Amino acid sequence: MKNIRLSIEDGIATLTFDEPDSPVNTMCLQWQDDLAEAAALLVAEREHLKGIILASAKKTFFAGADLKAVMRLIPADAPRVYAEVERVKKNFRTIETLGLPVVSCINGSALGGGWEVALIGHHRIAVDDPRIELGLPEVSLGLLPGASGVTKMVRQLGLMAAQPYLVEGRLFQPRQGAESGLVHELAADEQQLRARALAWIAEHPQSMHPWEAKGYKIPGGDARSPKMAAALTVGPAMLKKKTRGLLPAPEAILACMVEGSLVDLETAFRIESRHLAQLMTGGQAQSMINTFFFNMNAVKSSASRPAGQARFKPQKVGIVGAGMMGAGIAWAQASRGIATVLIDTDAQKAQRGKAYSDKLAQQRVSQGRMSQAEQRALLARIEASADVQALAGCELIIEAVFEQRELKAGVTRRVEPLLAAGGIMASNTSTLPISGLAQASARPESFIGVHFFSPVDKMQLVEIIRGQQTDDRTVAQAMDYVRALGKLPIVVSDARGFYTSRTFGTFVMEGAAMLGEGIPAPVIENAAMQAGMPVGPLAVLDETALTLSVHVLDQTRADERRRAAATRSAPASCWSSAWSSSTAGAAAQPAAAFMTTRPASPSGSGPSSKTCSKSPTTPGICAKSKTACSTARRLRRRAACKKACSDRCMRPISARFSASAFRSGPAGRCSSSIAKASAPSPNAARRWQHGMGRALNLIHLSSPACKPTSHAGSAPGGLSIAQSPWEDSRTRSASSPARRRA
Repeated sequence: MKNIRLSIEDGIATLTFDEPDSPVNTMCLQWQDDLAEAAALLVAEREHLKGIILASAKKTFFAGADLKAVMRLIPADAPRVYAEVERVKKNFRTIETLGLPVVSCINGSALGGGWEVALIGHHRIAVDDPRIELGLPEVSLGLLPGASGVTKMVRQLGLMAAQPYLVEGRLFQPRQGAESGLVHELAADEQQLRARALAWIAEHPQSMHPWEAKGYKIPGGDARSPKMAAALTVGPAMLKKKTRGLLPAPEAILACMVEGSLVDLETAFRIESRHLAQLMTGGQAQSMINTFFFNMNAVKSSASRPAGQARFKPQKVGIVGAGMMGAGIAWAQASRGIATVLIDTDAQKAQRGKAYSDKLAQQRVSQGRMSQAEQRALLARIEASADVQALAGCELIIEAVFEQRELKAGVTRRVEPLLAAGGIMASNTSTLPISGLAQASARPESFIGVHFFSPVDKMQLVEIIRGQQTDDRTVAQAMDYVRALGKLPIVVSDARGFYTSRTFGTFVMEGAAMLGEGIPAPVIENAAMQAGMPVGPLAVLDETALTLSVHVLDQTRADERRRAAATRSAPASCWSSAWSSSTAGAAAQPAAAFMTTRPASPSGSGPSSKTCSKSPTTPGICAKSKTACSTARRLRRRAACKKACSDRCMRPISARFSASAFRSGPAGRCSSSIAKASAPSPNAARRWQHGMGRALNLIHLSSPACKPTSHAGSAPGGLSIAQSPWEDSRTRSASSPARRRA
């Protein structure tokens, strides 16, 4: 045997799980073969044994199924998976029905299949360590506890009491397990486990699970009892309300619980295996495993952290801006023992920001989760002030002021000199590119984006945005700071909207664009809910305030005008070096990222730094760059197409989409011969850009806080930067159908 060591001493057989070349034990195929061999040896030595101990040589007891193997399964593998699961349970039953006392010595976490291994034991002893996690979280990965977990938990706790652990995947600590009866005994440390196990075996020479006894009844009754029957009548409806029928695992678990309670133990095990085989070979479980296990573990292990950088432990951190975000960050820091300086324009605002932490702490005190002494200590770590000099000596300063470039630049220039030696400056901006904000910093290599999400006390994700000049040390320290808060940092691209706002903005603005195109709001919201989103895009837009989207649009237009002005001042050439430098940092931004239009290139130029041998305004083939001039012709044709066919581009949704599905090409793509000859291949980003531009302009016009504005200036080549070609008279008219629908 390679993964299991079997030793017999004084009549006590010890099965030690120790998978080679792995930090944890898993139910791999080799382990399954070893378990079958160990079970056969125990049967052969039955007459000479007094008891059996299950132990682990790893820091954790058992990790569960081999998820890498699950990722390789296909639907055709279902019969094989069913046979393997049945084989594992057969060996479990062989060990636990020998008539000998079996003790599980749980020295570390036992999750999923690991807890099912622990359930083999008639007596379970766990180390009393709050860091140890026990339970069956399979539902969060699209699976179910099919190695006897569902059946045994129901028979031990009952249908109602087992539901949170099975359908919701609730985890518990050893002390909580002892209170519920899932853990029978607690040990102070790992060294006491074996001694306590031997003592229990001596006291119970013969043992079995309680549900093996004749006449045993499930606590609370099975599915046939009147009380349970009444509860199970509404159970599926409540589950459907929560999952909307999009998650098969909770439904399969509930079916196993109910059906298994009505039959004998062996039949209940087979029901488990059938449902598990179906889930394991389905695509949804594999997607959930990849996202919530492999990718999440990569994030938790800080896989994006630059190598070779010293660990950073923040001691004093300053926050400029005591609004909702600043106050939330202050709470997150103070609750983790970090001295916090909270600054705002006046002392009253700063104190209001500190009062938010007092409010959260008081809630925990009333719930018994925090003592009053801990509350006072937490608040003492927050220094609220209007004096920026209080920031002196901070190792990190985070500006969390309004999303306005000039305001943020002024804050950076004022507070950055107060940093401690080697300190870093960070911005909590949600949309503005960090490379642009870093221009206000005297040390752009130590400037970084740290984007929290609201409410900070609940949201675990934090975006780390690396600017063009940000060095590895700054990135590493920012990640260490976020980890010190107990949150999950992800390093993202320095594009407008970064990662989450850009992708989530796509969802929201697509809904707004569909509304502007005439699709009824209930249809949009229901389609999003049926696709699995918790709320619809229009509800999100309302809850985040329409003015926020308008402000993001206005800031984007201002940046585009600034970029266009820099472009016009560049010498006429085929995308000269001046053009390239003026768009540095933004060139990598997807067109879909909060942009209503992209600046056109200089007339007659293309994406090349080579100089044309012909006049830039003369169509033709460039001797040095054929591609450049051909691109210039396409750009001019596209501009002419948009001007001539704007009405056709704005045709109603029924004309732009098929009856069965949305078209993959760009919305409103012209069908004229010019468009066919010059338009690029269908691109989803441009479709989003088109729809978002229309939607935000409709929102801008209809918002009571905003009025239509006209912007001067146009991009080189004749395309307007402030006003997109699709902003025609229909979208600007107050009496238009689109306006009335918005």
